[in-house]
Amino acid sequence: MEMQKRKLGNSGLEVSALGMGCMNLSFGTGKAVDTNEGIHVIRTAFEKGITFFDTAEAYGPLTNELLVGEALKPIRKEVIIATKFGMISDTGINSRPEHIRKVAEESLKRLRTDYIDLFYQHRVDPTVPIEDVVGTLKDLIQEGKIRHYGLSEVGAETIRRAHAIHPVAAVQNQYSIWTREPESLVLPVCEELGIGFVPWGPLGTGFLAGNITTDTKFDSATDLRAIFPRFTPEAIKANMPVVEMLRNMASKKNATPVQIALAWLLAQKPWIVPIPGIDKVEYIEDNIKSTNVALTPEDLLEIDREMSKINVQGARLNEGLLSMSED
Repeated sequence: MEMQKRKLGNSGLEVSALGMGCMNLSFGTGKAVDTNEGIHVIRTAFEKGITFFDTAEAYGPLTNELLVGEALKPIRKEVIIATKFGMISDTGINSRPEHIRKVAEESLKRLRTDYIDLFYQHRVDPTVPIEDVVGTLKDLIQEGKIRHYGLSEVGAETIRRAHAIHPVAAVQNQYSIWTREPESLVLPVCEELGIGFVPWGPLGTGFLAGNITTDTKFDSATDLRAIFPRFTPEAIKANMPVVEMLRNMASKKNATPVQIALAWLLAQKPWIVPIPGIDKVEYIEDNIKSTNVALTPEDLLEIDREMSKINVQGARLNEGLLSMSED
């Protein structure tokens, strides 16, 4: 089965219809995997048709870029690598022009490449005008160090201001069947300006896969969900109808809840490319099959109808992370 391709807006960046979020291999939802295992997962994803790999200096920090660089080095010309600057523990939110340049050079080394396909501002820096940020990114594009730039967890006004200086290739915000904030302002502005949209957390940080229960324990030392309001036992119990709805639709479509959640995103717009976090080889096939699940207009209406009856409990992120997001 040939993986479909999608274009990220008008940027000319063509990627597999489904990308791979690499963060969880190193950080975020459990202990880091062994390096050889991580390389095996990334290369298997490529063999099965995924060409779009997402990382960031903040993941680890730094270790995820090293892993991605090692895994993709032999196939560098055949893949699109996205990474991010401006959000890391030792410097906090930092998009000063000299810092952007420093991170770009260091990321290039860790990724073992001489160009970054897509370089995102990880979080908007309230102390640096977006015009100054984009001016620096434009220079890096002209120098050939990066090919495109993007913005993450960003609001519509910032997108417009950035795009006026140099076209934004992609916006990466949290978006899924139970996290719909981008629909009000961000997706319309992306459509208007021809910007691709890359949903992170498309499986609800694992919840939409249907394996999390009120008994699931999240290790506060290694799993960010331990501090996310949507993952308290009370919220998990209240939000189970979302999983039931996905299971019901999956049974009609001879699919899995994972496939329905991803197919729903793919059906929203042709320039949307979800990046589920994949940290095990056995998840790859399940994720990829979503690209062949066709949801009809009636199916999409039914999903919306069922979701409108569910009052999703708990904020999508903890207060500290939400305070860094514009959308």
